[in-house]
Amino acid sequence: MPERRWSEVEYLSSTVTNPNIIIKGTHSYYSNAWTENFESSVVRYLYGDEHSRKNWQPQWELDKLYIGNFVCIGAEAVILMGGNNTHRMDWISDYPFPGHIKESYRQRGDTLIGDGAWIGMRAMIMPGVKIGEGAVVAAGSIVTKDVPPYTVVAGNPAQTVRRRFAEDQIERLLNLHLYELPEEQIEQLENLLCSSDLNALEKAVNSLRNA
Repeated sequence: MPERRWSEVEYLSSTVTNPNIIIKGTHSYYSNAWTENFESSVVRYLYGDEHSRKNWQPQWELDKLYIGNFVCIGAEAVILMGGNNTHRMDWISDYPFPGHIKESYRQRGDTLIGDGAWIGMRAMIMPGVKIGEGAVVAAGSIVTKDVPPYTVVAGNPAQTVRRRFAEDQIERLLNLHLYELPEEQIEQLENLLCSSDLNALEKAVNSLRNA
């Protein structure tokens, strides 16, 4: 593995090749200083890599991983996908016998990491989970259910620790549809995004949209 430093990151839009990983924008990154790249070390059990395309014919609708823009993913995080959902706990044996593999599969749906989310070091995201805009997953957490926008979760299983802002402020942030702006306009808002002045941010976003 080439020498890397903790201050250097992997920008996903430049490295991801799996067609079942959909990256929005160019700013989302993975802190890869202590591991291999994002596809080989973080995303597990997802059809679409070179080996699976050559050696396995899918028997069900494939799940996908959607990652928003301005997402930060900490080192050694794990995102589990649906290729491993062949262990039926309602059957006597949860072993995935080849002759019953299709019946054993239970689809969990796509996994979504929303715009502006932060996934902490060694966190694990289970299949089909939706992480809301601006949410924070604490280091080492195991996320088994959806995380609302602008919410901090921690633990195993991850539970809500707090909301990042008051409920009315979260509603105002979501109503801005901030991450639907062109990237160059979001970049123009950097000073306001690096503050807590929601009133000024609303004014600036409306000004950009009405220009």
